[in-house]
Amino acid sequence: MEAPWRPLRHFVLKVHSRCDLACDHCYIYEHADQSWRGRPVMIAPGTVRAAAARIAQHAARHDLARVSVVLHGGEPLLLGPRRLRAVLTELRATIGPVCDLDLRMQTNGVRLDEPVGELLLEFGVRAGVSLDGGRAENDRHRRYRNGATSHPQTLRALELLRRPRFRPLWAGLLCTVDAANDPIAVYEALLAQGPPRIDLLLPHATWDNPPPAPLGPWLRAFHDRWLADGCPVPVRLFDSIRSLGLGGPTQSETIGLDTGDVVVIETDGAWEEPDSMKTTWPGGGATGLTVFDASADEVTEQPAMRRRRSGLVALSATCRACDVVRQCGGGLTAHRFSSARGFDNPSVYCDDLKELITVINEHPGPVAGDLGALPADAFDGLGYGYGDAAAVALLADAELAVNRALVGEVMSETAAGGPLLAEVERQAPEIFDEVLRHPFVRSWAVSCLDGGGGAGCDPDRVAAIAAAVAVRAGLRVDIPVGAHDGRIHLPTVGFFAAPAAEVLVCAGPGGFTLRWPGGRAEVRAGMTTRGWHAARWVTVGGVRVLLEDADPYRDRMEHTPAGRLDADDAGGWSAVLADAWARLAADAPGQIDGLRQGLRAIVPLTPAPDGTLRSSTSRHAFGALGLARTADPAAIAVLLVHEFQHTKLGAVLDLIDLVPDDAAGDRLHVGWRPDPRPVEAALQGAYAHLAIADIWRRRTERGDGRREIYRRYRDWTADAIDGLRTGDRLTVAGSRFVARMADTVGAWG
Repeated sequence: MEAPWRPLRHFVLKVHSRCDLACDHCYIYEHADQSWRGRPVMIAPGTVRAAAARIAQHAARHDLARVSVVLHGGEPLLLGPRRLRAVLTELRATIGPVCDLDLRMQTNGVRLDEPVGELLLEFGVRAGVSLDGGRAENDRHRRYRNGATSHPQTLRALELLRRPRFRPLWAGLLCTVDAANDPIAVYEALLAQGPPRIDLLLPHATWDNPPPAPLGPWLRAFHDRWLADGCPVPVRLFDSIRSLGLGGPTQSETIGLDTGDVVVIETDGAWEEPDSMKTTWPGGGATGLTVFDASADEVTEQPAMRRRRSGLVALSATCRACDVVRQCGGGLTAHRFSSARGFDNPSVYCDDLKELITVINEHPGPVAGDLGALPADAFDGLGYGYGDAAAVALLADAELAVNRALVGEVMSETAAGGPLLAEVERQAPEIFDEVLRHPFVRSWAVSCLDGGGGAGCDPDRVAAIAAAVAVRAGLRVDIPVGAHDGRIHLPTVGFFAAPAAEVLVCAGPGGFTLRWPGGRAEVRAGMTTRGWHAARWVTVGGVRVLLEDADPYRDRMEHTPAGRLDADDAGGWSAVLADAWARLAADAPGQIDGLRQGLRAIVPLTPAPDGTLRSSTSRHAFGALGLARTADPAAIAVLLVHEFQHTKLGAVLDLIDLVPDDAAGDRLHVGWRPDPRPVEAALQGAYAHLAIADIWRRRTERGDGRREIYRRYRDWTADAIDGLRTGDRLTVAGSRFVARMADTVGAWG
């Protein structure tokens, strides 16, 4: 039930254990745990060295691309410039050679002046500043010990951070929510400072010490004004809720199931859980380990840390039954605590979070860039690398419209079958759409149009499509269908080894009859008819999928399709697909709903001579995945997801220009190919490899995957994303799409 492994990627380093303010809502000084009283006031150089070495060791052991270290307190600027420089020098020198180091600081800002700003610039430290609103709102809690206001000093710091030279330092504002403050006044005061981001912090509370008033109405009012203004600044809580609802990552430990990678190092070197745990009981958050006697890996094995990353199983029954649990994640761990039931409770802010999540789900933010027929939520959900059933349904409907247009164009050029197709559509519109959704209807139409009516064109296939609709709908209609290569093929229905150049398909309720000069054949359900081969269907994850081994246009994929399957082969495919689908629940839970909605056909491919895995898709066959069968269901699971990524992105590209026309001649070096790739091909590869990396990440966390495979795909994807975001290789919409991909990869570390 507990996650066996997840590396730590966020380290909070306490460099000073005292503060120059006396905020009465502070979780360090004003709550149950008072261990700060016995800790060193300032972190010692030896403790910094040990902490930096432990972080570097952990990053190297798990091949982390990046870790973040947040300097915290108390108030970290009480350390003074000389000691602060020494700390930053040690961190950069020890961790920097191992991985990218994201250095940050959380400060009240009252000591942030130009010399400190220059020091932070030198070492690349981004600072978040605490501010609860205007002077009246801020003075409610953030005062000096003598009761004096700290507001003017904080505003001076923010004025410094707004200057062009120091603007790169500014990470954003942190505001602790108080229901007694006017949410609109707080919003306007924060926005007036021009922050790059706003963090709204729920004041720490437990069921033993609940909040004095509901916060849902406050959060909703703040959100509604922010939304009405066009979302002028990112708000991490709101953006995380929206991202989680679309299958993307959270940006905060406050919400979401995929958390638990934050740890604190105190001024005495003690490893601890996040500071919010100090609100639970004396010693809350303590692990009993220090950087002098325990590695970060040992910290991750502590029961408390394992609980933090156990996901859904660690939550109360109330949470597990909730329809927004995958966005809420049960809220912050500390907020679930009660002395009677421990953490087996929903968040003390449960109602407030549910109200906010519902509002955000019902009111998505504004759209930047032309997203064509896709709503912003669907576009972003696909960009994160997933896409729920609704998003994939939109793609499928758009591809159906493409198929309709292409079939119409073929008929206009060849004068073949227009009235016939229109009549079966009039009588059975839903069945008509189902047949036209068949992936290889488009492959046929494109072959006709690209071939200019030449060898690739078979205009008689219009009649085969109409006959397929009539047979499936049980319409009383007779349709002559021309044979090709000795067969007539009815898409999604089957094929007949035709003894004549043309066969009359006589459809009706309960079955159909095939007629030709001098002969006939009856086809009924459950009846064997000589020469007739029904389409093979398999049920995968509760969805019927065509095991396509007969359509003459299935050969438009990169690899050669296998021939007609016998009964044993078909049964083997059914078994391995069922086993592979069962793996997806653990390996790729964010992909399953999309696959159920969009997967229409599996095309068996001829195996590679050397035994390597083989799969492919076609841009002109949405929902069809070509796979060479292997006995390993885990490998098939990877191939299903890999190829479905290609078919999804192809559909997005049909709707929206992600790559500008003038980038056609540009090439990118990518990790998975020796030759530089066109921009669109690099985007396709990165999108597919993102999903593969996610599968191996999950397998590795469970302890049944190879970490080096995860690292390889993660690094390939991250490097390709960096290349795609360089220069003018993407449109506005393309930049947004790839930014969502970057959010997902960035959340892995």
